[in-house]
Amino acid sequence: MTTNETPLWQWSAREVVAATTSGELRCEEVARAVADRVAAANPAVNAVTLDLGEQGVEAARALDEAFARGAAPGPLHGVPVTIKDNIDVAGQRTPNGLPGLADLVAPGDSPVTRNWLGAGAVLVGRTNTPEVSMRPTTDNPLYGLTLNPWDAAYSCGGSSGGAGVSAVLGFGALAHGNDIGGSVRIPALHCGVPGIKPSQGRVPAYLTSAAVERSTVAALMSVQGVLARSVDDVRLGLSVMARRDVRDPWWVPAPLEGPEVPRRAAVLRHVDGEVGTAPDVLASLDRAAAALVAAGYEVVEVDESATPGMARTARLAVRLLMNDLDHQLTPVLDRLGSAQMRAYWADLRGMAAPYESPGEHVDDLAARTTLVREWSLFLEEHPVLVVPQLLGGVLEVGEDVRSPEDVRRVWHSLAPSIAVNLLGLPAALAPTGLDDRGLPSGVQLVGPKYREDVCLDAAQAVEDACGRLAPVLWGRDA
Repeated sequence: MTTNETPLWQWSAREVVAATTSGELRCEEVARAVADRVAAANPAVNAVTLDLGEQGVEAARALDEAFARGAAPGPLHGVPVTIKDNIDVAGQRTPNGLPGLADLVAPGDSPVTRNWLGAGAVLVGRTNTPEVSMRPTTDNPLYGLTLNPWDAAYSCGGSSGGAGVSAVLGFGALAHGNDIGGSVRIPALHCGVPGIKPSQGRVPAYLTSAAVERSTVAALMSVQGVLARSVDDVRLGLSVMARRDVRDPWWVPAPLEGPEVPRRAAVLRHVDGEVGTAPDVLASLDRAAAALVAAGYEVVEVDESATPGMARTARLAVRLLMNDLDHQLTPVLDRLGSAQMRAYWADLRGMAAPYESPGEHVDDLAARTTLVREWSLFLEEHPVLVVPQLLGGVLEVGEDVRSPEDVRRVWHSLAPSIAVNLLGLPAALAPTGLDDRGLPSGVQLVGPKYREDVCLDAAQAVEDACGRLAPVLWGRDA
């Protein structure tokens, strides 16, 4: 019997693996505790759209039986996990927030699913996402709105909002999310959990249910990531998620740990453009900078002119991405999207001038290469870049779709987020405590390509100083 009196649904992935592989706990016990937690708490927040708790208990029991027969445990032996509604689990639906895809059944597993479950993870639920996973608020006409457990008036983030809520509420130790402009880091910020947007090519991706192949810019910007309640668990989840899958030709066999880099960090507090940095966001940056200094980092402040240009990188990202997605995504939304989503998408497309010639598009792709080079050189001098995730801070529910002006303002607020996707760089979201309203705050920690370890080391320093927020939420709701 375990001597740890903490409820099993609160255990970290590391704790679960240590207990299940030592014989202290059975995987079935952990799965049952989490399944019961989901059943009790999910109705109030609507994060899990497909409750797989009972199937998870059966899968965990099978793991226990195999382990008793002498089978070697995997690195996620018995760890309860959730998987977002926009990647494939064989035999389950992949609706991506669209009622018209409610019956789309995946013929096979996506790489993330295969890697996690193949390592002994136990799937307990699928998590909510907005229509086509393209809003920073998680709401759709198929499953409805996912609520932020800190304050239901505020967004839980998006598009991996169901994942963020699941992580902080204990619906599994690890939550899968994906990110083309902030969709892991935005929910991590709003829900008060750490998360990682890996480098482009770090984690394999493939949809067995997809009707068409991913377009080039989407493949350059979209990545699969992890949300969890601790930086250490994010690191563990990523290490397994990143295993090879030959179906993704963009996957790169880069090592998860690199050579030592100088412990230097640059803090960028302001980004040129239409949205200023909110006071609570500035305070969050200050807390992160102080944490890094305490951990032995040399921290300097830089302004936009001392960088390759966060604002111009973001502008290029929006133009390339919107024109790219217009070709594949607009027809889907015209056919299957809600009126609200179609209007939102039209406003987004209006932010990006269409290309008048193929040469313009070629020139923009070349400009991306230049920016990647310039930012890589910048990160040679400052291996950690500390920036806001959202310049304007956390969003209220529906704030992103209130008006065309709000659509534009929120996307300008996302400038430091979407810029990182265009560059293909890794970025961790590190919570920095609660703001004056009692809402989670956090910062984005950007590192050199394929150096997720550098981002997570910095995030660990912030977590050590600022603490974890999930236990605060549990204590408040006890």
